Order: sequence, then C-alpha cells, then structure tokens
Amino acid sequence: MEELEDKFCYVYSSSVYARLQIKIGTLEGERHKPEYDKLIENPILKFSGLYQEGREDLFVVCQVYADGRPLSLPVTSSYKSFTTRWNWSEWITLPVMFSDLPRNAQLCLTIYDCMGPSQIMTVGGTTISLFGKHGVFRQGMVDLRIWPNQLTKKHRNGQMIKIDWLDRLTFREIEMINEKEKRSSDCMYLMVEFPVIEVNSVPHAVVYYEKDGDEVYQFRVQADIVTVPDNEILQDNLVESKHHKLARSLRSGVSDKDVKPNATVRDTLNTIVGYPPTKQLTTEEQDLVWKFRFYLSNQKKALTKFLKCVNWKLPGEARQALDMVQQWAPMDVEDALELLSPNFSHPAVRRYAVTRLNQAPDEDLLLYLLQLVQALKYENFEEIKEGYRRLMDGKDHVSHNLPQVSDKDGTFQPERSSSSMVKRSSSCHPSDETYGKKNFDDIIQGGGDGNIIPSILDGMQDKCDSNFGRAETENKMEWLDQPYDLATFLIHRACQNSTLANYFYWYLLIECEDQDPAVKQDSRVKDMYITVMKRFSQTLSKGSLEWQKRRAFLSRQQTFIDKLVKLMKNIARESGNRKKKTERLQALLADPDSFKINFANFDPLPFPLDPDVKIKGIQPEKATLFKSALMPSRLTFCTTEGTEYVAIFKNGDDLRQDQLILQIITLMDKLLRRENLDLKLTPYRVLATSSKHGFLQFIESTPVAEVLATEGSIQNFFRKHHPSENGPYGIANDVMDTYIKSCAGYCIITYLLGVGDRHLDNLLLTTSGKLFHIDFGYILGRDPKPLPPPMKLSKEMVEAMGGVNSENYQEFRKQCYTAFLHLRRHANLILNLFSLMVDASVPDIALEPDKAVKKVQDKLRLDLGDEEAVHFVQNLLDISVTAVMPALVEQFHKFAQYWRK
Repeated sequence: MEELEDKFCYVYSSSVYARLQIKIGTLEGERHKPEYDKLIENPILKFSGLYQEGREDLFVVCQVYADGRPLSLPVTSSYKSFTTRWNWSEWITLPVMFSDLPRNAQLCLTIYDCMGPSQIMTVGGTTISLFGKHGVFRQGMVDLRIWPNQLTKKHRNGQMIKIDWLDRLTFREIEMINEKEKRSSDCMYLMVEFPVIEVNSVPHAVVYYEKDGDEVYQFRVQADIVTVPDNEILQDNLVESKHHKLARSLRSGVSDKDVKPNATVRDTLNTIVGYPPTKQLTTEEQDLVWKFRFYLSNQKKALTKFLKCVNWKLPGEARQALDMVQQWAPMDVEDALELLSPNFSHPAVRRYAVTRLNQAPDEDLLLYLLQLVQALKYENFEEIKEGYRRLMDGKDHVSHNLPQVSDKDGTFQPERSSSSMVKRSSSCHPSDETYGKKNFDDIIQGGGDGNIIPSILDGMQDKCDSNFGRAETENKMEWLDQPYDLATFLIHRACQNSTLANYFYWYLLIECEDQDPAVKQDSRVKDMYITVMKRFSQTLSKGSLEWQKRRAFLSRQQTFIDKLVKLMKNIARESGNRKKKTERLQALLADPDSFKINFANFDPLPFPLDPDVKIKGIQPEKATLFKSALMPSRLTFCTTEGTEYVAIFKNGDDLRQDQLILQIITLMDKLLRRENLDLKLTPYRVLATSSKHGFLQFIESTPVAEVLATEGSIQNFFRKHHPSENGPYGIANDVMDTYIKSCAGYCIITYLLGVGDRHLDNLLLTTSGKLFHIDFGYILGRDPKPLPPPMKLSKEMVEAMGGVNSENYQEFRKQCYTAFLHLRRHANLILNLFSLMVDASVPDIALEPDKAVKKVQDKLRLDLGDEEAVHFVQNLLDISVTAVMPALVEQFHKFAQYWRK
C-alpha cells in the first residue's frame, strides 16, 4: 500500500509562463427535436443536426472571462464527425497565460450546432471558475452541470490512498450511478479536464498569486473628490489671525495682570497644566493659558504649557513670552528636558532649559546624560560650528567654572574669582609623552577598530567658549542672548567631573561612527557630533592639569578597547569548540606581547563601564566564553583596591537598547528610593562602546530555569543558602522580603517599558533573594511569543511566596500598587526622556518612532485616578497569574533549550 503523500507542492500562478490548456472530453445527454410550431416559425431548423442521421456535428467554443469582459479571443474545437456519442478528447490551447489570469477568471464553454454553411445555433453553455475558493487552480476532470462526488475528485487528484482492487469496484459502481442519473435527466453534461503542472516530474498545484501583491498600495474607499483650486487655501485665516493678535497685544498685557479665573476656569487650567508632555493644546486652551499667564506664573509646572501657546514667529509676542519667563517660577529640571525636544526651536527657550539643567547635581545629570547627548540633534548646528570657529580664532579662553543660575529669575550669576579663568597659554599644553597625545594621533590616523571616527580628541588648536563667564548683565533679559547652548553646557560639566567626562565621551563616540548604510542618517548630524567631540577634547587639553589627565585616560581607554576588540576578533576566527577558544583567549591575555599590550598587567585606568573603579589588569585564568552564537567573554579585572570586578564584553552586538533600558531602570530605582521605597532592584551597568561592542556588569546569579531544574523550587534554593528556623517556610526573613520586593519592582517596570521575550532563562536570582531581568532585545510591547502576559509572573514565582492566598503574595501586590502610583507621579520625566530618544538608533524605537512615547504613556494610564489605577494593576496581576499561554510557551522554550544543548 502506497503511503499518502502529505506534502502540498505548488507554484505561483504569476511564475507559470505557459498558455492555458483545457481538454474537451465527452458530451452526455440527448437533444430533443423542436416542436412543430417552432419549425414553422424558423424553417432553417430543419437543416440543423437534429434531423441528420447519427449524432449532430457539434463544436465547443472556449473563452476566458473576468468581470464580464473577455480576456482572450475565443478558441473552437476541431470539426469531428460523430456516430453514436459526442467525444472530442481534444486539448485546446487558449491565448492567455497562467501568469495573466486574475483571481476571478472564469472559463466560458458554449456548444454550437451547424445549421448551414453560414449559420450556427446555440445548443447551450456553461461557466466554471478557474480558481477554487482557496485560490488553487482546478485540476482533473470535471462534469459540468452535475458535480462529481467529492471523494472521487480527491482520488483523481492523488489525495487518497489507492487500493487497486477496491478502487475498481468502487469506481465501477460510481460510473453506473452517474450514467443512470444522466440517462434519467433532461440535462446535458460536458466533461472537461484541467491540466496538471509538473516540476521535475512532480505534480504541482497552481496557486493564485499576483506579482508584488504583498506590497502596500494606498487606495481610497470613497469616490474620488473633485478638487477645485482655492488660492486662499494655504493663507492664514484673517479673522483668526486678527483675534490672535488682539488677544496677545501689548495693550492687553496690562489688563491681563489683574485677571483672576473663576472656579470653572480654574479647574480647566489645572486640567491643562496636568496634561502629559505629548498632549497638544487646542486653540481655545492656548488662548486660555495666555489670558491667565500672570495667574499661572507662580506654578512652575505651567511654564511648558505657556511656551507651547506662543507663536514664536511673531516678534512682539515672542518678546512678551520671554519677559514672562523672567517672572515665572523656575521650572524643575525634569520639566526643562521637554524644552530640549524638537518641539521647541527658539534658541532663548532652549538656553533657558540649559540654565535650569545647571541646577541639577552631577548625580542627577548623569541620569539624563544619554538623552542630553541625543538632544544635541535638535540644536542649531550653525551656532555650534560658529562657536567652534570662534575658538579656532583664539577669541575665547578656557573656563573652569560654570555660571550659576539664580532661582529667583533664572539669570546668570557668573563666578568672578580670577582662579576660575585660565587664559590660554603654552604652559597649558600637556606633553605628548605624559598625556597620551600620541594615542590620540593614532586615532586621527585611523587607528582603532571598526568605524571609530578619526580626529576624535585630536590635537587641533581648539579653545573653549567662555562667553557665558562675562560680567553680570545689566538688563535682566540679556541672558537670553548669551551663547550658552547645550553643547557648551555639557562640555563644561563633563570637564569638571571625571565620571561625566567618561560617559559623555563614549555617548559622543558612538554618534560619531559611520552608521550602517541601511540606516538613513543626516551627514550634518554626524559632523555636528564630531565638532562637539573636538571641542570637548581641546577644552580638556587647554584646561588645568586635572583636566588634561582626564583627556589622557580617555585616550588610554580608547586604545584599550581597540586592542580588546582585536583580541576578540582573533578568538572568533579560531577554529574549534568553545573550550579550545577559551584556552586561546586565556593564552592571549597572558601573553605580555599580544597586540602590543600586556592585558594581565597595565597602568591603572578608569574602567569605561564604571569609571569610579580603576583597573590594572585582567586575570587570564578566570577568562571564559559563554554558550552563545557571539560567544561573549567574561573577564575578571584586577582593581587598584585589591578587589575583583567581573564584566562581560560583547563583540558583534549592539547594546544601545539594553543601555537605554538599564538607564531607565536606574532612574526609576532612584525615584522610588526618594519616596522611601526600596524594591531591591539590580540596575547593573551597561555601556555600548560602539554600535558593535560594549560592556555589561556581571552579577553573580543563577537563572530561575536552572534553579528549578537543580533545586526543584525557588524556596529550596533560598533554604539551601539562607536557612532559618524562625523565618517563613524555613527561609531567612530578609531574603524573602528582598525576593518579594524585587519581584514587585521588576513586574511594574518591565510592564511600563513593554519588555518582551520573558522566560525563566532571562530571569536571574541571587542567593540574597534579589530577582532581576536581563536581555532587553524586545521592548515597547514587542514580543516574539504569542499572547504574552502583561507581566512576567509565573506559577513558580508565586509559589515561592507561598501561593496566591499567602500574606507574602498580598504584600507583593501592595508593593506593586505603591510602585505604580509613585512612578506615575514622575510620568513627565519618563516621557520626556523617551521623547528625546525617538531619533536615536535604538531598534525597537526606530521601528515606530512616532509611537514610542505614546506606548509608554498608555502603560502609565494617566487618564485614571489613583484608586482606579490600583484596580487596574490588580486586574493586570490577576490576568498574569492565571494566563495559560505563557506556561505553554515556557514549556516549548524549555524543550528548545534541551535539544539545543
């Protein structure tokens, strides 16, 4: 018995460049002679085939139609003289190709009888669609008018098991039944056969497919609209324009000072002030904010809404707005970030934002530094270049102290101490040998790995812009005209703090690289970043001895990373398994002459991943490679403090998305701690040193999947490391408390950030009870798994707390509510940070940059009150705990990991 072939072989109709063929078989049935009265009306019927001996001389005309229109010329069957039955058994080739057939193509068959030398009579006709309901071209024989039995059709098409002796008996009975039905019916039946396409002697079905049919084409569902030219369509509405000017004229300013809103208007204004940064104000709302601007001037949160109401193209209105800024209560730093987005292009507004940023301590500024570097894309490039040219001309000197900003009116209060200014002189130049000038020159000449930009930190004669350090201005609005842009601010704050200098350099460096050709990038943006980098380099080189040392360690960091990348590429090219490659890695690290650097022992250097740690060597014997396609390396660094610092170096992977997510987690951790809520998070460090490599901090931990495989449960794991007779379930109290809080923190944070691809292999657990997530390849709602839960809260995680009915689980839910409510109060800061990243090369943001901020805002549910938000989180937790699909996916993932090993 032959096996049933379960494979469906097919070709696309658009790929079959052959003409359509149809076989005309037999015609069954009897024709009846016309009535006598019809013969009298049309005597020519007497000469038709009905009155001749034997069978009539019939012929069949075939033609393909679609939408009621013919697609080809008709083709006629050849002439045959019939005796006892009509049997053509003839393949007819139609003048149309398979590739030209539309989905709704129909075959029209018409039977004619010859009535004389120049006249024919229609006997009958029928139609049949060429493609079935599933878009497959018809195959095999078909009796038109009476459809064959479905099982017979499947047998003909080779879709049933063939049993010879049973087939003969069965089809004999079927043929007898069909013949009996045909004889008892007055209808005629035309049997046709459709062709079978064979590829390499294997029958293939023809599936309808339109070439380029999967491309998206814009179409309109409504009828075309007739457009009439209107010369005034693009012009301003004169009435609205006049109303706008009258409402915001200088004359109205005097009367607006004393205007107070009533209760209804006051509630409306409070609602407007509470809008998230993404909310666009209507014309009516803008007029309302402008009218009550003096009333709102004591609310620092209202300033951004006021600035959105200003038409900056009108000089008079812009002057009034800038005057109001002087009187307004200074805004918070987190709100000032919104003024650096592309929505605000007026230089005075952006510089005001910089003055507010200057109030932030270095610790907070470090949290926003990644976004502030991205905000340089929205600055005036010509001003940045002009500042660079001004430095090249030697008109400015280096400033060591930034101007201070008064909280009263936002004006500059520059330092007057003579020690704060160091004039440019030859004594400020470091020697090449002492401060690594040679290393920077190597980079200029193309040294280093990959697409590292030449001329980074080069020795060009740049000077720092210190115009902002001039004497105090007499006019209190003069600060708005100061050349104190974002680039100048970042450079000088970075120069004054080694940690800021470290991260500022690496964030700039990655923007100076040559991007992937597939990624469209404005060359002006790259040139701008190069200009900022040069200015940063020379600000350091012309500054104090301490600044020059910072420039030197940045140079040495770059050289160290370049050498390390070359080493990892050498390992990747080695043949053999992971064990042999690990041995080769350890050998190269131990060789003092490999790549012209002694990796095991070098001069102390601030570690790029954590500049507060100074490393002096790598321990070769502890280096290893992970089981992964890219084989990232685990490196143990020796520090000057006599401790070890373990980090993972990934080569061939873009870590910018992980870097962003860990930055946001670090920020959220600090925000929660300020509310006295310590959720025991583990915001490990990530630094992308290029778009192709970077460092991750290694945390000693175990994947939850491995814990369950080895210990059976999370509780057994805790009892093994921290047993306690008095603790819950035999576990130390502080360990269980840490576990509950860390679970709650990461459940809320990963929900807000839309982290996907969560499974028990990328959830790690420390012996102290901390649970944390790694691998953020999918964010903002993207997930490769079907029907992902809103939060990663598996059955095993809940069982570790004692089950859904335990007090620990109720405490976990309480921590989730509290964290969600606290983070919602900082929604503006979180949304502002994401809005500054929309043009960054972060994969999941670049997919839909216009929707990235909206996705985060939707997760925060700012439309709900606090009580409603608590109920919302309760529902999320209930859905996540009872979700069935994640458990099935987890099992599939476990099987996949098993077979992979």
